[in-house]
Amino acid sequence: MHAELQLDKQICFRLYTAARLITQAYTPLLNELGITYPQYLVLMVLWEQDSQPVNDIAHRLLLETNTVTPLLQRMEKLGIVVRQRGKEDKRQQIVSLTEKGKAMEEQAYAIIPAGMGKELRACPFQLDDYVKFASELDTIIETLKNKEK
Repeated sequence: MHAELQLDKQICFRLYTAARLITQAYTPLLNELGITYPQYLVLMVLWEQDSQPVNDIAHRLLLETNTVTPLLQRMEKLGIVVRQRGKEDKRQQIVSLTEKGKAMEEQAYAIIPAGMGKELRACPFQLDDYVKFASELDTIIETLKNKEK
């Protein structure tokens, strides 16, 4: 067997596994809010800036519009967001938080940072380590994202 093809030599497997396990750790916290992890990502985008076109949300999450649209439809059924036609461009859909969606920011703040801190407490990292790691991941993401263009 080629050493380069061994599973324990693959950065992609480590990233995939870490992402899956982190998402799994978020699940009970998000269940308290009644949302999924992808819905949480959309909410974070809208908490940063409300009333955005679907395309902008998809772009921010590095997803395709056809992936985000069904997610937004489910969120609309939950009463978290509303979708409306754009005023300038009727083909464009603008997504806005409802009062319930806005209120969820404070609920999430009360639950998620402390909950994830508790989940990761056993890791021997300091805050600076996480900041450096996030920066390194950003470099990987930007490099691969630019290859798509």
